[in-house]
Order: sequence, then C-alpha cells, then structure tokens
Amino acid sequence: MMDRTFKQAIRISLCSLLLLAAGCGGPKKDADAAGGIEQAPDTMAIGQQSFGTLPDGREVTRYSLRNTSGMEIGVINLGGIITDWTAPDASGNYEDIVLGFDNLEPYLDGNPYFGALIGRYGNRIAGGSFSLDGQAYTLAKNNGENHLHGGVKGFDKVLWQAEPRQSDAGNTLELTYRSPDGEEGYPGNLDVKVTYTLSEAGELDILYEAKTDKPTVVNLTQHSYFNLSGDFSRPITDHMLTLQADAYLPVDAGLIPTGEIRPVAGTPFDFTQPKTIGAEIDADNPQISLGGGYDHCWILNGPDAGFRKVATVTHPPSGRRLEVFTDEPGVQFYTGNFLDGTLPAKGGGTYARRSGFCLETQHYPDSPNQEAFPSVRLDPGETYSSHTKFKLTTN
Repeated sequence: MMDRTFKQAIRISLCSLLLLAAGCGGPKKDADAAGGIEQAPDTMAIGQQSFGTLPDGREVTRYSLRNTSGMEIGVINLGGIITDWTAPDASGNYEDIVLGFDNLEPYLDGNPYFGALIGRYGNRIAGGSFSLDGQAYTLAKNNGENHLHGGVKGFDKVLWQAEPRQSDAGNTLELTYRSPDGEEGYPGNLDVKVTYTLSEAGELDILYEAKTDKPTVVNLTQHSYFNLSGDFSRPITDHMLTLQADAYLPVDAGLIPTGEIRPVAGTPFDFTQPKTIGAEIDADNPQISLGGGYDHCWILNGPDAGFRKVATVTHPPSGRRLEVFTDEPGVQFYTGNFLDGTLPAKGGGTYARRSGFCLETQHYPDSPNQEAFPSVRLDPGETYSSHTKFKLTTN
C-alpha cells in the first residue's frame, strides 16, 4: 500500500500545478455538477464530496478545510466527525494524526466515538438519571447502569446541517442541529450550533453554542483521538504531556466521579511538568486500575481566567506539538484503553490499545447529580457557549 506521506506529497504537488494553470482567480467548485467528482481545489477552498449513504437514503458529505500551508481537516456532517487531520512533522512530511475510518460503514457499526461531536452530555451521568426543579428525568443507559456521551443516539450519530464558508479567520464549517424535546430522555428542544474554523496558523477553533425552550443540561465536547506520530500502529505512550491541572476527580468502579477532588501531586496523575504518557500509565494505583490507564477528568487551573492554554502534547521523534486552549473547567484525558485491535485502521491494520489519546474539554462528569460541581444547567433565554482550540505546530 502506498505510503501516506508519498500520497500527500503527490496531492500537494498536483494541486499546486493545477492552481498555476488556472491562475489566481476565486475559489472553484469542488464537485462536478453531474457526477459529484471532486475537482482540484484552490488551496484555500473548502472541498466537498460524498462520503456514502445512510441506510435511510440520506447522503453523508465530507468537507475538507484547508490552509495554504497544506494542512487539511476532513469533517463529515454525520456526527460532526473529524475523519482525518493531515499535518506536517518537523521535516515537512504530511501525515494524518487522528484515528478514524476510510469509509462510512465502520462509523455506522458502533465505534468509540472517533472524532465525533458529543452531546447532549459529554461523559457519564450516574444511573442514567438526574433531576431538575424536582422533576426526574430518565436517560438511556448505554454504559452499564450509566448514561454515556448523550445515549444510544447522541449527537455523534445524527446528521447535522452543514454550511461551509470562508472568512478572515480561515475556512469554516458551521454545523447545526435541533435536538427535540425528550430525545434520549433530555428535556427541552435544544438548538445547537458548532463552528469549526481552520486558521493559517494551524489552529482548529471550535465554538459550541446552544439554546433551549425548557430547563435542561448541556455539556458538549469533541472526541478526536490523536496520534502525533502519524503511525497508527505505534502507541501514544512516548508522547510528552503537560496539563495545567493541580487536581483530578477520582472515580468509582463505573468510572463515575466519587465527588472527591484529589491533588495530583505525588500520584501518576501529575502532569504539571512534561512527562511521557506511558511513564506511570501502568502504575500500581487503584485509580489507574479502574480505567486500565487514564480515563479521568482533570480540574483545570485558572477557571476564572476564561479562555487559556490548558494542555500541551509533544511527540519528540516527529517534532509535532499539540496545544489545547479552552474556557472549560475540566478536561477528560483518555488513553484509548478500550481499543482492542478489532477496528480497522486507516491505510490498513487495526487500532490497538493505546494507539490514540483524547483531550475532551468539558464540564465535570455526572455534574447534574453533584451539586458541588460547576453547573451544567441551561435555561430558556440563556445561550450555552463553550470555546476550545487545538493548535498544531512543530518544534
């Protein structure tokens, strides 16, 4: 099978030649009107092509956000899923650095939320229930006795309305969805908008917004799995992680926070200084054992500071660096502990345990049931807003 770096080089060279031939006019259409075949785009254009068809006949579309340096992010309107993210290493070699699939079918067969938008509630809610204003709400139990990532059909499984556009900030894809009252047990009609923007600086800016007509709970996040090596057959244990977090939330056997806030100092959860992900991932620690590695929410420092840098991940061999910025109070750091080699990897092979990591910016798990945690309540007349940015550069 052709090496991904070689294929990427051919693609960039071909696009450059076609652009020279076409001159410096405005953006061109990316699909032939008759056949839907993607044409060679302007490097700043937003590509668009079919990614397959759902069982009910609706078409899934893949959008390509590009910048002039050659970075490209693929997003499908099913679940707002980031299917691929091509980025250079320190030597200028372009490789895909997020886990996903080559075609639509595996996304429909059940997968660990590769690249997906998560809602209405990211992470777990204990017992699949919560109360608001004295009224109990029962949610789908799709993670043992608990509710996970929005339920059986969360936002990762719905077809979003997508609107691509270009702006001074970069190439943008605006995704909208109305979650009807009672969907997966949640109260209120919820109008959601998520805006992805790829900048010239290699930043994926994500803005989440939502409004409701009844009191409800909301906790949106993005669930991309990163492997900065660009080689999905390699584990992510050699990546260096820094987290701006002095405390984390211990969990019970169901991975539900116990309510305790525990300092990271002196534990395997201390990433306040750069440390390889694998340094203590198999430590003899009860919390590590519960998740088979890291699958916990860290309490981020400086919540009153608003939007700030909260995490840095580097991969020394490739020179790639990922920085994470957010205005959220927490981040779920997950190390792909439940990947088991059964899912097909892009380009061949399978995804083994710990072949990707997630940094899911969010409010705390089970917040609707734990009054001491920051509130996730949204009332009519209010606008839910959450801002996260992933910035990819090289050392």
